[in-house]
Amino acid sequence: MTACGPREFLKARASGRRMRITTWNVNSIKQRIGHLAAFLTEAAPDVVCLQELKSQEAGIPREEIEAAGYRIEAVGQKAYNGVALVVRHGLAVDAVRRALPGDETDEQARYVEALVTGEDGERVRVASIYLPNGNPVTSDKFAYKHAFMERLRRHARALMKDEIPVVLAGDYNVIPEPEDAADPAAWVDDALFRPETRAAFRALLAEGYTDALRACDPRAGLYTFWDYQAACWPRNFGIRIDHLLLSPQAADRLVAASVQRHLRGLDKPSDHVPVTVELAAA
Repeated sequence: MTACGPREFLKARASGRRMRITTWNVNSIKQRIGHLAAFLTEAAPDVVCLQELKSQEAGIPREEIEAAGYRIEAVGQKAYNGVALVVRHGLAVDAVRRALPGDETDEQARYVEALVTGEDGERVRVASIYLPNGNPVTSDKFAYKHAFMERLRRHARALMKDEIPVVLAGDYNVIPEPEDAADPAAWVDDALFRPETRAAFRALLAEGYTDALRACDPRAGLYTFWDYQAACWPRNFGIRIDHLLLSPQAADRLVAASVQRHLRGLDKPSDHVPVTVELAAA
């Protein structure tokens, strides 16, 4: 199970009954709606977890999403943040949670979760998460990042109690290990790679979650984000910060995980690319 290229990824969708869940920081849903609509049509995922919508809910281009055969559950915010679940028609969506528990004063649009039921009756709880960046580390933003991660850890533990498969997908703004960056030394003092941040990510995994991509492909040089500056994309000078974490019940059904890195080569792309997992029917 390795990262698929464009042809292999499209071929995989015809390989049997599986639920395909993608995470993608689109860096403005309005600017990237053409890319998103094409991805929905060509790749036919069951669920897409979007981050950084940069739009209030009223401004989300729903017509294009509906035309591609999907519905959207979104939590918007003007100009910043914003998360969504884009779910294929035919799948039921219930028990929508529109904020991460643990801090009722938190007004940032960074979390949406729902119970998704496939045509075969299989249920998966899916969350789209946009963790705070946390920079600079000397500011309140770093403290907010870690408070958010602690709230996520507690909620992730609670979600496993009903033993329904859980997929926590999103832009975590965490570089877990040195091999997840082309130049680890450049990130030593950054909030994404600080020891405290990586420890918080490991604490989340220690609750029983599996990093799906690393479970399938341990190679170095596998990235999900390339900065727009300094020719980072042509040089493959990237980092891996977009993750899908699976509960034990979901990990038992993991068939494949892949990075759709070819989409970074589109005209006016997001600086992130989609990452997809495939879960077999129980």
